[in-house]
Amino acid sequence: MNSADAHAILTTLEAAPSILVPLIREVAVENLKRRPAPGKWSAHEHFCHLSTLHSMFNQRLDLMLSDDNAELIPYFPDEAEGDTLLDIDLEEAIELYVRERADFGARLKSVSDSDWQRTARHGEYNRYSVFIMCRHVAMHDLLHGYRIEELVLMKEWE
Repeated sequence: MNSADAHAILTTLEAAPSILVPLIREVAVENLKRRPAPGKWSAHEHFCHLSTLHSMFNQRLDLMLSDDNAELIPYFPDEAEGDTLLDIDLEEAIELYVRERADFGARLKSVSDSDWQRTARHGEYNRYSVFIMCRHVAMHDLLHGYRIEELVLMKEWE
């Protein structure tokens, strides 16, 4: 990992709202909370899931920057969130996501090159660092964005 790698991740994190917010707004109102199949999330759930995670990532960042022997607890969204995402107000979720992502990006700009390499033990992964966490967040955004786009472009609903 070098500073160019960190810059690329930071750029992706900062750009995500400008990709994902217009995307969720493309979903037809009648399909926002519609699940494509039993057990699969709706576009609303995918976006609201993203809006709920910044506090966890901020806590992880705090821990990794302050504790040389940090241990992180894995997060499993299906178990933790269940159907509660359907109850979240989408407009509030969008505002929260945009605001907290901007704050997270601003915070990461103050992280030194050596801090990007700080590590933690993680129950799911054989290695984990500030850089890996941020890359994970960026790819996680895009994964859920892809799922939303699939629903936007879906020809037929079952």
